[in-house]
Amino acid sequence: MTEDDPVATDDLLTIGAFAARARLSAKALRLYDRLGLLAPAYVDELTGYRYYRSEQVERARLVALLRQLDMPLARVAEIVEAVGTDGALAAERLAAYWAGAEERFASQRALVGYLRGRLTGRDPTMDGTNGMNGTNSVNGTGGISATTGAGAAGAYGSFVVETVDTAAQVVLTQRRRLLVDELPAWIGASLGRLEEGAAACGGTTGAPFVVYHSEVSLESDGPAESCVPVADPDAARRWAAEQGRARGAGVRVEPARRLAYTRITKAQVAHPQIAAAFEAVERWIAARGLEVAGPCREVYFADWDAAGPEDPVCDVAFPVAS
Repeated sequence: MTEDDPVATDDLLTIGAFAARARLSAKALRLYDRLGLLAPAYVDELTGYRYYRSEQVERARLVALLRQLDMPLARVAEIVEAVGTDGALAAERLAAYWAGAEERFASQRALVGYLRGRLTGRDPTMDGTNGMNGTNSVNGTGGISATTGAGAAGAYGSFVVETVDTAAQVVLTQRRRLLVDELPAWIGASLGRLEEGAAACGGTTGAPFVVYHSEVSLESDGPAESCVPVADPDAARRWAAEQGRARGAGVRVEPARRLAYTRITKAQVAHPQIAAAFEAVERWIAARGLEVAGPCREVYFADWDAAGPEDPVCDVAFPVAS
């Protein structure tokens, strides 16, 4: 038997015959073997020729189809290994990968639009539309109910900038210096810890938010502060004291404020897309002769895990004074 022999003997197929059945190249099969995705049934020790069994064709085709989704080889291996024992688990892993891919596509689509605006010389955050100031209220779930406001169009979507008056509230906090790449993991973890603490302090009374006391970027490390409004101030102070300085937990009063904000989707929260939303709000404030009266913030009013890429999840806001 030779490597190029298209005829199977002893239920084995040469790499050439197997490649033809699987509609893959011999080069791809050698790569899959090297990566542990599809090992030959037999390798001749003298010649090094690889031989496969016909029942391996389905696995080879599955690997090829998954790769057409631009799936990393490590994720392909996880799905392929699950197929033989738990097809439902394999399907769940595929669904999880694709949900993440759709988020990336939505984020990249928004970024392309933003860059097109810059390349064509068009203002990427404002359309110059003049509207009217609006005063709105916080709804029962902690999100912001908008009624009237001024339109601000950005190439990441149409940014509608509005105002809302918020009442003073006691908040559990956790502060940390970190760079922008560290933000996503830290925000989720810190807000999760604070919400657990709030459950022991009479529960939450509003949407959690993150305050940026200084720039957080690739070069600047903030600090940033996660905040969760709580119902029982005394219980909140006891909880913060128990946590100790080592965890950076605290409690403070967030004063009543008027916020200028724009609502963005889950896809737009990713850096650097979110920067366009902050820029839109800043320009809206400047165009109306208002002053920024405190550090900017992100208010997370929706269930992040349940939200899709195009679902609104966050308000980007600045405190303002006339």
